[in-house]
Amino acid sequence: MRDYDEVIAFLGEWGPFQRLIFFLLSASIIPNGFNGMSAVFLAGIPEHRCRVPDSANLSGAWRNHSIPLQLQDGQEVPHSCRRYRLATLTNFSALGLVPGRDVNLTQLEQESCLDGWEFSQDVYVSTIVTEWNLVCEDDWKTPLTTSLFFVGVLLGSFVSGQLSDRFGRKSILFTTMAVQTGFSFLQIFSTNWEMFTVLFVIVGMGQISNYVVAFILGTEILGKSVRIIFSALGVCTFFAIGYMLLPLFAYFIRDWRMLLLALTVPGVLCVPLWWFIPESPRWLISQGRFKEAEDIIKKAAKMNSITTPEVIFDSMESQELKPLKQQKVFILDLFRTWNIAIITIMSLLLWMLTSVGYFALSLNTPNLHGDAYLNCFLSALIEIPAYITAWLLLRSLPRRYIIAGVLFMGGGVLLLIQVVPEDYYILSIGLVMLGKFGITSAFSMLYVFTAELYPTLVRNMAVGITSMASRVGSIIAPYFVYLGAYNRVLPYIVMGSLTILIGIVTLFFPESFGTTLPETFEQMQKVKGFRLGKKTRESMETEENPKVLITAF
Repeated sequence: MRDYDEVIAFLGEWGPFQRLIFFLLSASIIPNGFNGMSAVFLAGIPEHRCRVPDSANLSGAWRNHSIPLQLQDGQEVPHSCRRYRLATLTNFSALGLVPGRDVNLTQLEQESCLDGWEFSQDVYVSTIVTEWNLVCEDDWKTPLTTSLFFVGVLLGSFVSGQLSDRFGRKSILFTTMAVQTGFSFLQIFSTNWEMFTVLFVIVGMGQISNYVVAFILGTEILGKSVRIIFSALGVCTFFAIGYMLLPLFAYFIRDWRMLLLALTVPGVLCVPLWWFIPESPRWLISQGRFKEAEDIIKKAAKMNSITTPEVIFDSMESQELKPLKQQKVFILDLFRTWNIAIITIMSLLLWMLTSVGYFALSLNTPNLHGDAYLNCFLSALIEIPAYITAWLLLRSLPRRYIIAGVLFMGGGVLLLIQVVPEDYYILSIGLVMLGKFGITSAFSMLYVFTAELYPTLVRNMAVGITSMASRVGSIIAPYFVYLGAYNRVLPYIVMGSLTILIGIVTLFFPESFGTTLPETFEQMQKVKGFRLGKKTRESMETEENPKVLITAF
């Protein structure tokens, strides 16, 4: 029986049809870069202080001293959430007393911002924070907004594969693109924080579903050699391009509603792709729709100027190409033995903590010194060399060593930030970007590494469960950023320590480079550090003649 790749081998690997599919599917990922990180600017927190109303009968001196000072990062700055009791200041002003000379300000009673806040417009004209006063007692709502977006991502990643398996890759791809674009547009008309956040959850569901389905569609249509480049570079690089365009939009559009409107336009521009991106022939075959699959293959051959064989699928082969009924597996099978359970637990930790580092560093860019828009652009730009580096390393070096190596580098430079003097902010930003480089490289390697560790029977389940663990990491990542409100370097200390810790754990994984993909649980390798016993003659022959196979995941 020929497999699907043999059947369509006559199409070639990199003709006009494959190039069109590669770039159109990659381009459809660009809006994911907008929506995935849009909270950086939509929920930006500008400098703020309590408003002192114009109706308050205060002299200029008392108005200037109406806000108490607080110690922040070794400097005294105006308090963001407190003011001196306004009635007391009015009395002192009426008596002609001078603040600091006649009255000891440190002994005055304070009160909360009863008249609202004054927000600086140096960076943002408006955000959801300034719109609905998400500061002080309500400052917990800002990280929750981003966390709930990633809850939507978690839900979307859970259902997108099942939906595309049932209804087809193409229809679900464009449905989820419509969900992402349409609900982003509806967010513009949000009347309160609750409405905005509920819509943001739905946008998150569409965002990841679009990404996953485009990824699956590309890996099923493209040939073996192009498939790996598409998986490792195509979708990741175009996501980074979308991420890079976000600060450019935000720089010129400082109002959050108008920015959101601008970010929905690229999604609308993707509508014409419906007439150029075909359904997955593999999926059509799995549904017994061989005539439709043949039509797509014939159109591809015509585009590539290749003569199509008279018969692509004969009647006997059509029956053989139907998917075989596989043994049922359950999530508990990932914990069926001590060795498998240890690998699964370590994989869950690896995915979750790497995700925490990636998203926390991405969301923390507005809190860095210097221009928030430039810092966000640099954070996106550094991802492209990170993806290329990961792809090059995966081609020739052992998995656990390269993943641990980039994690050590990323975590180590984050820990160095605490010893950099505050005046050397360019050096601090450079270390943050280097840390982002290391963690992004590691993150992009995890799909391949996990797929190589587990047997065919549970490979998709293992990748799905571990990638869901990464969604949990993204949900808690905003709260790591929130630690910066207490100390500027605290997020980097925590992230750096956890990244180095998970790098150490990675060294205990079995090595998958240069080995045959396991087909059964018995063929899974042992966790490093366990006594493996003597190697059999067959295993030694396998190591001498390794066979590497990277599947679509």
